[in-house]
Order: sequence, then structure tokens, then C-alpha cells
Amino acid sequence: MLTLLRRLRGVARRTLLDIRLELLRHRLFGAPPSREVTVGGFRLRITDGPNTYMQYKDECVRRIYAFRSERAAPFVVDGGANMGMFTLATLREHPGARIVAFEPDPAIFAILRENLELNGARGVTVVNAALGAIDGEMSFAPDGQAGGALAAGPLRVRVERLSRYLGEEVDFLKLNIEGAELDVIREAAASGRLRRVRTMVIEYHGWPGGEQRLGPLLDLLDAEGYRYLLHDQDDQSNPATKPPFRAPGDQPWFALVYAWRVPRDGDAA
Repeated sequence: MLTLLRRLRGVARRTLLDIRLELLRHRLFGAPPSREVTVGGFRLRITDGPNTYMQYKDECVRRIYAFRSERAAPFVVDGGANMGMFTLATLREHPGARIVAFEPDPAIFAILRENLELNGARGVTVVNAALGAIDGEMSFAPDGQAGGALAAGPLRVRVERLSRYLGEEVDFLKLNIEGAELDVIREAAASGRLRRVRTMVIEYHGWPGGEQRLGPLLDLLDAEGYRYLLHDQDDQSNPATKPPFRAPGDQPWFALVYAWRVPRDGDAA
């Protein structure tokens, strides 16, 4: 009987959470672009309502990028910072964290800086650049929300190699960089610095008709001495992967790759 009651309480908590999220979804989906809103205690200048809801749901409620650290001042790299939701959530959980946050889209970069200021964020270095395989400039196709990518587009943005920022131990690496994740991880591995990252979550992007790169990404992590888990998010963030299975057609799909470094012979103590 006690086991049944515990299970029923768990169901009730999940149901209440889902109701709260649905109410938030209804409120935010009606919010116009560039509006200032309060979400979960954060003051945010938003790109748009749906993007804000999805990021808050995934990063603050589902906690897809949460990590543990025994250090009072963990070093974190936020690749694809967008409006700053992950950076702010990290500082709430790890107040002493030192964060380097990358955002290539100039318009969203301005929103990122404003949101950090609105919430009194400290210890954050913001970089108006994309992460890529080489340093330089590339064409960028913005979408004004969260899906801009290095591709043929109207903007030229700065690109920097991840390895430049791996000069010390990195407690957590978050990559949500719209398809450039394999190139970035390859470059970091080739530099010999990838293993300075203790844990990471990479959002893999599967583009319709594009090269299938998840296998090579997992092989590379395995070769570098990482164990990994995969997760495909919920049906709001990633409907294409849910049963009954079928080819996704022109719909992109996603997978979260959580990877952690396994000690091996020759590693520094």
C-alpha cells in the first residue's frame, strides 16, 4: 500500500508540473518578440515566446544541461548561448561558476548581454562568435530565434576554435550549435585538449537529407575515452523521434549526448 501511495504521489507531482508548464506555454506563446518577461524568477528580453518556453522547459525544468561539480568555481563553456537561459540557470545552481558564452548572431548577442545585466550575472565572458573547426569568418544564416547556423546566409560572423578555450580543466561543456558539433569536437580532439573536459552535453542535430554524423560523433567520443548516454527529449521539443516510427521527412530531429571522461593510464592526477 505504501508503495502504491508513493507512486500515486509521484504521478500527482508530474501531473501538476505538466499543468504548470501548459499554463506557462499558453502565456509565453502569446508574447511578442523583444518583450521583457519574467520566467522562473529570471527577467528576460526574449527573442520570441515559443523559443523562450522551450528553453525554460528544457533547461530549467527538465534540466537537460544540469551538471555536478565539487568545485566552488566550476569552469563552464556555453556553446550556443542564445538569450542566456543556460548561463543564468548555471549561475543559480553554481553561483561561483566561471562561464564563457558564445553566440554568433549579433542581434541575439545583444539580447544575451542585456539578460545577463538584467539578472546581475557575474563571472561570465561573452564572445560574439560561433564555434567551428577553424578560426576566421563564415557565412551565417540567422532565424532570429534559436536555429541560426553556419551556412550560406546574409551575415558574416566570427568563428573560433573550441580548443583555444580548453587551456585548463573544463567542468562542463554545453554545445547547441546547430549542426557544427562534430566539426568542433573533432578539432578539440585533434588539438589534444578535448580530454580536459570532464563532462559535456552535446545536442546533435539531424538535418533532413543531410550527412548522418551521430555515429562518427559517438565513435570519436569513445576513442577519446568518454562514456556516453543518449536522450531524445520530450515530444514537444523533438516529436520526430517518437513512436510509431517513420522517416521524419523534412522535419529535423535531435539527440542529447551526455558524455563523461573516464580516467585512463597516463592521465594527470
